[in-house]
Amino acid sequence: MDGVTGAVGNGTGTGGAASAGPRTGTGTRAGAAGPRTGTGTGTRAGAAVPRGGGLSRRRLGARLLALGGVLVLHAALPGPAGAAGSPAERRALQGLRLRYGSARQAGLLDAHLDGVAEEARRFLGPSPEHPYYAGAVVLAGRGRTVALHRAMGHAVRYAEYDGRTDRVREFPESERIAMAEDTVFDLASLTKLFTSILAVQQMERGRLELEAPVFRYLPEFTGGGKEAITVRQLLTHTSGLRSWAPFYQQPTREGQLRLLWSVRPQDTPGTVYRYSDLNLISLQLLLERITGRTLDVLLHDEITAPLGMHRTRYNPPLSWRRVTAATEVQRPPWSGLDRGLVWGEVHDENAYALGGVAGHAGVFGTAWDLAVLARTLLDGGGYAGRRILRPASVELLFTDYNTAFPGDDHGLGFELYQHWYMGAMATPHSAGHTGFTGTSIVLDPSADTFLILLGNSVHPVRTWRAGSAPRVAVGNRFARAVPVRTRHGGPAWFSGIAPGGSGTLTLPPLTPATGTARLRCAVWWDTVPGEGAFHLEASADGETWEPLPFSTLRSTGGTPEQWPFGSASGWSGRIWHRLEAPLTAWAGREVRLRFRHAATGRYVGRGVYVDVVRVAEPTRLLFAEDRPRDAALIEATGWTRSAD
Repeated sequence: MDGVTGAVGNGTGTGGAASAGPRTGTGTRAGAAGPRTGTGTGTRAGAAVPRGGGLSRRRLGARLLALGGVLVLHAALPGPAGAAGSPAERRALQGLRLRYGSARQAGLLDAHLDGVAEEARRFLGPSPEHPYYAGAVVLAGRGRTVALHRAMGHAVRYAEYDGRTDRVREFPESERIAMAEDTVFDLASLTKLFTSILAVQQMERGRLELEAPVFRYLPEFTGGGKEAITVRQLLTHTSGLRSWAPFYQQPTREGQLRLLWSVRPQDTPGTVYRYSDLNLISLQLLLERITGRTLDVLLHDEITAPLGMHRTRYNPPLSWRRVTAATEVQRPPWSGLDRGLVWGEVHDENAYALGGVAGHAGVFGTAWDLAVLARTLLDGGGYAGRRILRPASVELLFTDYNTAFPGDDHGLGFELYQHWYMGAMATPHSAGHTGFTGTSIVLDPSADTFLILLGNSVHPVRTWRAGSAPRVAVGNRFARAVPVRTRHGGPAWFSGIAPGGSGTLTLPPLTPATGTARLRCAVWWDTVPGEGAFHLEASADGETWEPLPFSTLRSTGGTPEQWPFGSASGWSGRIWHRLEAPLTAWAGREVRLRFRHAATGRYVGRGVYVDVVRVAEPTRLLFAEDRPRDAALIEATGWTRSAD
């Protein structure tokens, strides 16, 4: 991560997100279709509001809702669809494309970038008992540079699975298929992102209103309170509908539709967050009704063809089978259907029953094509001279509409600020999604980075894996690959990003002569809100410590922020801050000062940096870290000197 420290440090940028696993907290998340067991759990941290001036995504979302939603959307959109504003938008319209390049060309750190692939490879082994996935493809980049694209393991390995003995029959070595960088994956719930983009396109064209009731477009969508459900609530999973329904048990399309029309909200629309496939299936039917085109045709015409995503589609042809990752050996009771090895067809039982084309699942694609989509969104909706969305529309995809449900931050289709699968890549600006088959995408506009991890984690069976450990591991390592730079170019004290890690950075005893003494330094922090923080503390004896209140000022200016309890957490904005702490109460007394970092949860942020520590009075410098004799007296436990 790049940052600036004003008087003490700076950095530069580069010029410029299907879901798996239930969630605890405000909302719940269930599997995409059919019985889902062993999907894992993940706690979700509350989101921190970005500090500083300007209109945050949270405030933007609230304002759009207050002023009428889609009406404001149209008012905010630029006139010509091709209008270019930011450098990223101009770059998108200049015909520039993604390219392979080195870590240095991408503004990333070699060692940590290589570690991203190492982390992904770890999960080919016991995790903890079975492999998390048979194989995976990981792609990471910054700006227009794809600096990492690796394949590992097998796309096809297992022929059969026996649920009674938990044993598998593997294909002979000669019949197994190695994973390749261009392997096609069943993207599972990443499909929801495509459906959401298609919906926002229709908003741009005036055919769909964000705050309109769904039944305006689908008159059959009524009964039991469904009349109150809006388009926005479908996109943000706040409709109150249940998580899924067994469409695969209905042998006809008419029966499937009757099942959907008969579903009643479990909760009053708008009062609860519950991740639901029914939301996106309903949105699919809505889009097909207002456009007169099926969802697969819309996907091709409006997204994949314009962007050149030629390996992304519904219902891949038989000729793709040998380059497609296999998924599950589907047998009851862990699956709702008895299909044997699913390979080249959609894994999700409901999507399969719906003919392979569904709003919640069914799209197949490659890591490179997803990188193209990521770059398109990071560049404001355009890529290689073609535009699929206006910049204001992309902003809505990344705007948090779920401020009433802390921890369940959600834009239009995209999930926001989710440490449970983004790891340390999670910031108030990060967007992404996961897929039940083992897929994920994360975009961080604040660092202009994107990370894609595609694994066949349900191969041979969904019960072999739980949670999002590989996603978190690669997210942590990739976040570390984005450097933090000081103005002087040298190292700063770094807390590390180990889950559960803690440490102290203690200055030698000092005795201020007057109450005018101040501790000053530069700080940069990114911790999980409520699960990690850095503290500034003081002690007379080095044994008993008390909080030392301080203030911070962004290096870009503004108003100082007060921290009366001597600690700060969350996200500092990817820039350095000037910290100042009065030592008024310690005039004439010996005092020891220390910085303490503690990460108490399962997930971590990018960590804490402290630089250029000084303690001074108007006429006397008591301590200066840049004086070698003073620096030698610092006691560091769990903190290290790091140049990145």
